[in-house]
Amino acid sequence: MKSELYASVQEFLAKPLPHHIGGQTHMSATEQVINPSDGSVLADVAMGGAEEIDLAVTAAEEAFPAWSALHLNDRALLLHRFADALEKHSAELAQLESLDVGKAITAAEGFDVPFGIECFRYYAGLIPRAQYSIPLDIQGFDARIWRAPYGVCGFIFPWNFPFTLLSWGIAPALAAGNTVVVKPSEVTPLTTLYVAQLASEAGLPPGVLNVVTGNGSKAGAALASHPRIKHMSFTGSPAVGKRIGEACGGNLVPCKLELGGKGAAVVFEDADVDSTAAQLAGAITMNTGQVCCTATRWMVHEKIYDRFVDKVIAALRQTKIGPGLDRETQMGPLVSEIQRQRVLGYLDRGKQSGARAVLDGGVTAPAGVEKGFYVAPALLEGTDDNVCCREEIFGPCAYLLRFKDEQSVIAQVNKLAYGLANSVWSADLERANRVAERMVAGNSWINAHNLFAYGLPYGGVNLSGLGGGVNSPQTFYDYLRAQTIARSLS
Repeated sequence: MKSELYASVQEFLAKPLPHHIGGQTHMSATEQVINPSDGSVLADVAMGGAEEIDLAVTAAEEAFPAWSALHLNDRALLLHRFADALEKHSAELAQLESLDVGKAITAAEGFDVPFGIECFRYYAGLIPRAQYSIPLDIQGFDARIWRAPYGVCGFIFPWNFPFTLLSWGIAPALAAGNTVVVKPSEVTPLTTLYVAQLASEAGLPPGVLNVVTGNGSKAGAALASHPRIKHMSFTGSPAVGKRIGEACGGNLVPCKLELGGKGAAVVFEDADVDSTAAQLAGAITMNTGQVCCTATRWMVHEKIYDRFVDKVIAALRQTKIGPGLDRETQMGPLVSEIQRQRVLGYLDRGKQSGARAVLDGGVTAPAGVEKGFYVAPALLEGTDDNVCCREEIFGPCAYLLRFKDEQSVIAQVNKLAYGLANSVWSADLERANRVAERMVAGNSWINAHNLFAYGLPYGGVNLSGLGGGVNSPQTFYDYLRAQTIARSLS
């Protein structure tokens, strides 16, 4: 059953959508945002560049002194009110997220939007409890570390989880007393623009949250290289992350990079095959596999390999593929035709270089749907030098490998330069913890994949990121610079 659009969502999409700068709307030339579920036009959205970015940075600079000087309880109260406004409009946010990304509406309602809102409440709660002045025990000195906000923080977000990642990024920065300039993906800007509109309605001071829509080569590059931002955060691919890092390095601006992955799931012979197969099938169909931390290399013990493969194929074949707003949909389309061709291209290259398809993917069309960017889940098997085993595909695909012993599979997991998230599946928790400790990654999960909670740090190493993670108290402190204050006692 397809969800009908709320009147407020229809009204929001009916007019060209502007940038939000300094508490005011700002229009520029527009481009169309496309619905991945059926190829229709969702909205016309302003596309800015260096001029709009500079205006937004200036607005954020002007707002910073008052925002950073707010009493801690007052800042916390404003962020709680902001969360209240988001919660009041959570149904509209879920519809916009489903429309824009193509993800199942049940996923947007059940995880993306409520978990994002919870992020603002989590960091609002940290504001009065955080430690800002840390005494230093140094003989002959009265000394301490003082933590203070940086100033204007820039954010560039990708298209796969627009609302959740927006929340994960800006909530700790705002809570720490910084002001922000956000450049969402030009492919999926709708929820970010709706959030900016709600921020004004909720009483967030003008200039504290600024949103400029545009493409990466213009707006994104202008933000990353702007000489007056004080901290930068980028979520996306390692290739683009390197360019962002270079731009920030040129201005000596600290940079947080949350990048891609090629997660491994190590399934031992004593794992619960039924449960593991169901969960890993769900991992590659969640958000149509467009999840940087998901498990896409499945290393399965040879004793259970065939039984595991049969179970996971059965689960994937039962997955209901359809439009995002259809409440029966379990897996929606890919976000764009460009992304669909990328996924299909990888599958072709993998098979041409020796991989065998144990479950063919490819273009599919849900019943009654004539257009849209749909693909079916795919499973490949072969050697670990195959391109589909080595590179991030970002689609509903997994690559299967057999293993015999613990030492060899750990070496295989750590063979790639990525380091975001892996999982170990075993009834032997001592072994599972031992293997988890030896896998090189920011996150090692046991008997589950994609585990998130506020207070549970999440981040990557190597090609998967640097500069700190998200979702924990440390993230809050990442947005406070350390300043030494000292007085000699002699």
